[in-house]
Amino acid sequence: MTDESDESPTDADDEELTYAETGVDIAASEAATAALVGAVGDDGDAEGDYAGLVDLGDQYLALATDGVGTKLLVADAMDDYSTVGIDCIAMNANDLVAAGVEPVAFVDYLAVDEPDDATAAAIGEGLAAGAEQADIALVGGETAVMPEVVRGLDIAGTCAGLAEERDLFDGAAVGDALVGFPSSGIHSNGLTLAREAATRTGEYDDPFPPDPDRTVGEVLLEPTKIYADLLDPLHDHAAHAAAHVTGGGWTNLSRMGAFHYEITDPLPVPDVFSFVADAGNVTDEELYRTFNMGMGFVAALDPDDADALAAATDGQVIGHVEEGSGVAVRDLALD
Repeated sequence: MTDESDESPTDADDEELTYAETGVDIAASEAATAALVGAVGDDGDAEGDYAGLVDLGDQYLALATDGVGTKLLVADAMDDYSTVGIDCIAMNANDLVAAGVEPVAFVDYLAVDEPDDATAAAIGEGLAAGAEQADIALVGGETAVMPEVVRGLDIAGTCAGLAEERDLFDGAAVGDALVGFPSSGIHSNGLTLAREAATRTGEYDDPFPPDPDRTVGEVLLEPTKIYADLLDPLHDHAAHAAAHVTGGGWTNLSRMGAFHYEITDPLPVPDVFSFVADAGNVTDEELYRTFNMGMGFVAALDPDDADALAAATDGQVIGHVEEGSGVAVRDLALD
């Protein structure tokens, strides 16, 4: 057996990176979430796949909460917090859209080890820009200074929405067509793996090889696309289900229902994912289990309506729903 200290830098660079090995184990995270939900118990209100639902009688109040994750570490390294507010709103508003709910309001929570006016202002600008894109109201927030709890900063938020029962998506059905919608890049998931790959042999301020006019850090900080403008077309074309492709990559499609999702014509893969694959020697399976791979949102609906939805948006028919389980992207199986 070769001692780990004898490993050359070249050997280390050739090792295949995985999300779990860089510190994020999706299975363990899901188990912890299940344990938390189990301990909280069921109070009689509905729990959706993407939002918590409270029955108000004539409509539902929907709530989603999320943060930006380790994308904040890229922002810190680049000294650029101007876009993470957009990410924070996107991660929450998109979850409501995936449930069929119109986002209406957002509240943020910023935790810091020490206050910094310039950083707070940059984050606030991003929140304002994200709220404008999502067409929602910013209704306040909280900043907590916790030097013994937080190193640097963390930002999270909660988005509230309203929907009538008829607006909520019922779930995918066998025979449905799948329409995929482009992402703006890596969005706000998988950054732990992407950061490890990007800094193996380079720095965030290095030129991004496919586009040397931009740096690697700038590409990783590209804001998450907000899909709020899809809600009306999804309802107009009677979508049965939708998925926001976040942590877990394309396995998120299974959140639309326990079926097999056959992807025969995927959207083009942006250069950032090829860069991560090459820099980190990341397998295709790991890529599709971790990242959106160019498709940040997907809807399931009757085949007769799919082409019309794609024509009315920037979507593309990418596949269909079958009996079975898992997701297949051409010859790649994700169970």
